[in-house]
Amino acid sequence: DLGGLWRFTEHVEEGRASLYKSVVSNSCKEMSCYSDFPFPEDYPNYVPNSQFLEYLKMYANRFNLLEYIRFKTKVCQVTKCPDFTVTGQWEVVTQHEGKQQSAVFDAVMVCTGFLTNPYLPLDSFPGINIFKGQYFHSRQYKHPDIFKDKRVLVIGMGNSGTDIAVEASHLAK
Repeated sequence: DLGGLWRFTEHVEEGRASLYKSVVSNSCKEMSCYSDFPFPEDYPNYVPNSQFLEYLKMYANRFNLLEYIRFKTKVCQVTKCPDFTVTGQWEVVTQHEGKQQSAVFDAVMVCTGFLTNPYLPLDSFPGINIFKGQYFHSRQYKHPDIFKDKRVLVIGMGNSGTDIAVEASHLAK
C-alpha cells in the first residue's frame, strides 16, 4: 500500500519502517508539501502521521500516480544502459511474484528505507546481559501504556527519543 513510513501498523513489519501512533511530522506543513500540491488548509502546522498518509494518497490520486507504482516488487539490478553517455538511461531488472522483468528509465530514485534497520549497540551497556527489565529500540515502540507505573530511561536525543520520553513521562513513575 501507499505511504511507506507514514503508514502506521500495530505490529512491526519486517523490511519496512515502523512508527508509533503519535508520530507527527517534525517539519511544518509548508516545508513538507509538494510545491504543486499544498497540504489542506485545515491540517495542523505539524501533520500527524494519519493525515500525512492521507495527503500522500490525495497527491497520488490527483496526479494519477498509482498506475505507475508497482507494489510488492523487488528491484534486482540497476545498470547504466550501453548508450548512457548519450541518453542518460538506466536498465532496471525487477521481480514480481517470481517473474523477472527488465525496463529502461530516464531516471532512478534510490529509496532504500534506511529506517528499517535499528541500531541498538548493546555492548555499549555493561551489565545489559543481567538486566531484568525490558529494553527495546524505538522501532518496536507503538503506544505509551507499556510504561505505566515503571521506572523508565530513554537513551537517545533524536526525534523518536524525545517523543517517547514525553509520552513515558505521563505514565511512568
